[in-house]
Amino acid sequence: MNQLHHVTPRLLDFPVEILLDILGHLDVHDLVRARRVCNDVRQVIDSSSELLYLMDLEYFNAIPVPSTPGSDCSIPALRKSLLQSEAAWQKAEYSERSHIAIPHPPNMHRWSCGVLGFPVEHLQQIMFFQPQLADGHSNTTNLRQWNCQLGSVVAQRLAHYNFSAAEDLVVLLVGARSGESHAYDVIFRSLSEDKVHPEAAFASVKALDNEIDLELLNPRTLRSSIFGDYYGVLFRNVNKANGGVADFLQIWNWKSKDTFQCLEVFHPACKTMNFSFLTNEKILVVNAREILFYSLVHSANALQLTAKFSLPALHSPFEYTCIGFSPIPSLARTHSQLIALSMDISGGSLTNNPCFTTYVERNTLLELESTYMNRYGKASEDSPNLPWSSWGPNHTRSFEESSFDPCKHSVFGFRSASLVGDQNSKRPLCIRDFNPHRVVDFKAGNGTTWKQRLIEGGEILPSSSLFSEPLGSGLPYLETTTEEKFLSTDMSMDANRVTLLSFEVMSTIRMPHAGEQSFVEHELLQGFEVLDFE
Repeated sequence: MNQLHHVTPRLLDFPVEILLDILGHLDVHDLVRARRVCNDVRQVIDSSSELLYLMDLEYFNAIPVPSTPGSDCSIPALRKSLLQSEAAWQKAEYSERSHIAIPHPPNMHRWSCGVLGFPVEHLQQIMFFQPQLADGHSNTTNLRQWNCQLGSVVAQRLAHYNFSAAEDLVVLLVGARSGESHAYDVIFRSLSEDKVHPEAAFASVKALDNEIDLELLNPRTLRSSIFGDYYGVLFRNVNKANGGVADFLQIWNWKSKDTFQCLEVFHPACKTMNFSFLTNEKILVVNAREILFYSLVHSANALQLTAKFSLPALHSPFEYTCIGFSPIPSLARTHSQLIALSMDISGGSLTNNPCFTTYVERNTLLELESTYMNRYGKASEDSPNLPWSSWGPNHTRSFEESSFDPCKHSVFGFRSASLVGDQNSKRPLCIRDFNPHRVVDFKAGNGTTWKQRLIEGGEILPSSSLFSEPLGSGLPYLETTTEEKFLSTDMSMDANRVTLLSFEVMSTIRMPHAGEQSFVEHELLQGFEVLDFE
């Protein structure tokens, strides 16, 4: 009589193709743990470019960027490109493209994903410039150039503009026509095509309708931000129609047919200075004393205050005069991201306004929001702030500069770039990597250290004694500095590139008429200098 033997198959008895299909359902953290089970499982995972690429993306907190036409988009090629780029950043090695001139001097310029934009009043247009590689083997750069036509009427009434390369969006804030009850028309245009954005629910919407005294409106105090489907504007020091002064924050979902918008009013005594989208649903507002957390409440078309964090306290008579956020790329909405909070200080006998920049991770802020609600409950105007001592020193890293410098603290993901030294001379590029995975491996001696050094710990108390409490030193980072030095007035950073707005002085000997002395004429030429970390 035959006996049946029941054999329980082991996981590793399955073919590799089935094992990879099973492992493909795990998230990245479980994949990392699975590699530690045994050598056989590790070999199976390491045989898959797809699984390794997923783990690399998580490890480096890499933010996917749109591929260029004609590039190899296979998984092995993408992984090779990612590893090469990360090694280039760590070694501060780059290919430098030739300087390319800008045909018009930038004024009121803005950056978005390596695209430079600025209005040219006499041409009645906003011009956009993007340096692009001619090929991967030469040092030549092509300059892509296009424009957004305004027309004479819009050009005369243009008060403010912003754009997002990721959303292919240009937003124009244009003064309303005489006799209208609102202050501005908000116009949504396509960045790549000179027309209304095809995804915009409406070509334009009204701003500050029946709220303000139009005769006393000052457009120079505006702050705006674009994040995904949302566009917001902070109108500061606005004279209300019924008397008094207030700050208004107005937000639209520019793709929504329901014309979702909300309006929040702040008392001028708070000295509201700026705002930033933290996620699609979370907004930060900063004033002279604190950082406020708000959530978008779609059902009520309103903002709900959820948490309040104190800024580091200043000694009297010093005060914060200007505070700004580094913009969060829309591509980073699902990734953790460094946020740079720049704070200008004045008062007392200060001749120059010193600037302090504090880094904090976006995910840390979201966790601290929960900490606040667990400790204090629902936030209100009268509820206490989470003290700086409870969150700042252990969760941030601060840097001190003598004054504001547009060539410092460009941020992308967990990495920042700054030109360090005197603004009036050539300066090296300092690259700081706050990636916690990289820091842990560096401290453990895993991998190659190259030119990097570890910065961690240490209480930061500014020598100027402006602050009455220590600044943040809780974020360790790896630092690399280039040997080459650069002369630049502004800069932008993305996944694998630093774009410098540089300038050259062109000297020309002029020969006047006979009998007159010759002279040298100097002309300032601005252009792009591109550093590719690939």
